[in-house]
Amino acid sequence: MENRKLKVGVIGATGMVGQRFLTLLDGHPYFEVTALAASARSAGVPYEEAVGSRWKLQTPIPDAFRRMEVLDAADIDAVRERCSMVFCAVNMKKEEIRELEERYAKAEIPVVSNNSAHRWTPDVPMVIPEINPGHLEIIAAQRRRLGTRRGFIAVKPNCSIQSYVPPLTPLRKYGIEQVVATTYQAISGAGKTFREWPEMLDNVIPYIGGEEEKSEQEPLRIWGEVKDGRIVKAESPLITTQCIRVPVTDGHTAAVFVRFRKKPSREQILQDWREFSGLPQSLGLPHAPKQFITYFEEDDRPQTRLDRDLEGGMGVSVGRLREDTLFDYKFVGLSHNTLRGAAGGAVLIAELLYRQHYFD
Repeated sequence: MENRKLKVGVIGATGMVGQRFLTLLDGHPYFEVTALAASARSAGVPYEEAVGSRWKLQTPIPDAFRRMEVLDAADIDAVRERCSMVFCAVNMKKEEIRELEERYAKAEIPVVSNNSAHRWTPDVPMVIPEINPGHLEIIAAQRRRLGTRRGFIAVKPNCSIQSYVPPLTPLRKYGIEQVVATTYQAISGAGKTFREWPEMLDNVIPYIGGEEEKSEQEPLRIWGEVKDGRIVKAESPLITTQCIRVPVTDGHTAAVFVRFRKKPSREQILQDWREFSGLPQSLGLPHAPKQFITYFEEDDRPQTRLDRDLEGGMGVSVGRLREDTLFDYKFVGLSHNTLRGAAGGAVLIAELLYRQHYFD
């Protein structure tokens, strides 16, 4: 399997995350993009024409995809003729996404999804590869439910939690009891640019629909366990969040307060962050950051413009670790929301699945 490239498709290829997928997959050592799909109104024309003025990234459309015909995402047979696995980033109602992804899986086409529709389906793994790669074993139970031999669905978690769940994870051994996190989220998290959303200039919006519930509950599923054919979420810590939209193009920042049952020293925490790595690093996966968490000693770091692209946008930046008057410690975290938090995170999941032979 690892001696040849797997033919893959991108479903929802015309949207911002779909565009990110294409830039990450262009020339990928494991995957060859052979199918692009979107809504019926975009089908039947070359990708460059289907996207038109809606290309949102600073890098141009990769030449390999400019003239590739866009398929109708609902035409699973047509997609299946061209590829044997898909990345999904469609913009549809949650119920419609759930149904579409299951149709692909039942057609024996594995799905690695950027969408939230299946994040709480009990036998669908929601994975940050450095943190809970063991959850992928639930795929066997999912295949039994779906009646498939090869097809399944795996998903990545919410983009905002990537800025604080990775730095909290190696500290769980000290008994994290309470977490307060306020996230300051870039406009690309809404699939927007400043050209499309001028109201965000010189503005802060203290509400992002559904985001606080995801930010409080999804970490518990990431830290949960596989039991009796389903993922059982962790019972602790207690997490409360506020999620705020800020006038930044890319990069989600989190201000985090944490209380421990057994308070570690500052030096212990910094050492834990330095040494934290996972299966993607040991396997040398193409999009795995060499240093998963980077700590900045400067008081004014991390900053979105300076640090969001760390390790190709796949690293997590942390700074301002200090003791707190109410909690034990507080710190600031930063992650790139459309790379580590979206398309890049999904590609890293697929790389891990590939190396572990789930696509065979």
